[in-house]
Order: sequence, then structure tokens, then C-alpha cells
Amino acid sequence: MVKNAHGHTLDLLGQAILSGQYPVGASLPPEPVLCEQFGVSRTVVREAIKSLVAKGLISTGPKVGTRVLQDDQWNWFDPDVITWQAHAGLTPEFLRDLQELRRVVEPAAVRLAAEKATPQDIAEIEEAYAGMKLAVEQGGDYVVHDLRFHQGLLHASHNRMLIQMGKALSALLRTSFEISTRIQDGPRSSLPLHRAVLDAVIQHAPAKAERAIMVLINGAHEDIERVVSTRRKIPGLTGVPARLKKVA
Repeated sequence: MVKNAHGHTLDLLGQAILSGQYPVGASLPPEPVLCEQFGVSRTVVREAIKSLVAKGLISTGPKVGTRVLQDDQWNWFDPDVITWQAHAGLTPEFLRDLQELRRVVEPAAVRLAAEKATPQDIAEIEEAYAGMKLAVEQGGDYVVHDLRFHQGLLHASHNRMLIQMGKALSALLRTSFEISTRIQDGPRSSLPLHRAVLDAVIQHAPAKAERAIMVLINGAHEDIERVVSTRRKIPGLTGVPARLKKVA
């Protein structure tokens, strides 16, 4: 999708901040410089600056100008921020924070799902699982179905706040899933772990479902730790989901 001048300028500034071109505490160039640099009007630059303020990346004020804030003030639930981080390069700290967040949120949500899931909820999760299985066996977009599987679990909790959190978590979860997908046989080995979670939800067995999701999360954690511990460059994400090739 081609973005308008505002979206394009916002992306360029956001990526510059996340990549460290403008480090924490640094000032962004004055408006006229940014206008010339990006070939846009002052209105476009001002709107982009407002968006960055709303995302917690920068602050503006008289005399102090526009400065980059500490990263613990950035909105890590904002899909744009996650995308910019993915383009800039995923850090071990980012990935470990993500895994800790999953350990806090998903087990509780899956426990509720096992208690409250309706036949329609289960059918939707089953459909997502079938898509994952088909992608492993015949090739295709595994990550999209994996994301739907986990979103389905959050929705089946029938907790409005968890459902809303699920929307915010989507970009974060996609990041984790794309890394796992890039690990050899990662999707194939995770399929039975997903099946165990789904079966426990179908059985309305909360404790069993919670244990099963923890096994799945711990497996993802081990995958990410292997990537981090090799000290190789962490796989960059393009924003385009990885597609599995058909197995001959």
C-alpha cells in the first residue's frame, strides 16, 4: 500500500529514531530542515511530529525543542513502533520483554477460554489451526493463521479488556511468530503444541490448557534464546509474513 506524504514522513522519522539516528535525548532537526529533507510542507512535518508525540517517542516544548524520549516511554503496543523496531533490527531486550509479556497474559487468557469458549469460538480456533497445518504441509502463510489462532484464544476468554489487549498485542505476537517461522522446522514442531492447547480448550479443562500454552510459550522462548545466544544478527522482519515452501 502506497502511503500519503504524512504516512511516509512519519515512517522515515520513526525509523530514524528507532535505528538510533536520533538517539535518546537528541533533538530533531528544525521544521525547515525536515521539510527540505523529505520534500514536504510544514503541515506534513507538524502532523508527523504530533503523531510521534502521541506514540511517546518524542516530546516538544518551548526552548527545549523536539527531543527523543527514553525508550521506556515509547508505546510498545503501537503497531508502527513495532514495525519500525523490526526494520531497525530486533534487540535481545525487545524479544525477552515480549516473551515475558506472553507469559503474563496468555496463560490467564487461555485458562478463561477453556472455561468460557463457545462452539463458535472453538470452530474459529479450529479453522486457524487447520490453516497452520495446511501451510506446513502444502506451503503458505503460516504466520497469519498462527496469529488468528492466538487471537481466537484471547477472544474466547470473553473478557473485554483481554480482547482489546489482543488487538494491541497483534504486532508484538507477529514479531515472535515470524522469528519462530524462520527457524528450521519451527512451524512443524509447534503444531502438536498448538493442538494440545486447542484440545484442552475443547475439553473445557482450564488447568490443562494453561499448562499447554506455557509449553508452547516456553518453546518459542527457547527458539528466540537460540537466535540471541548465537550472537548472529537477529532476523530482520520486512513486514511481509514469511511463507512456507511446499514440501516435496
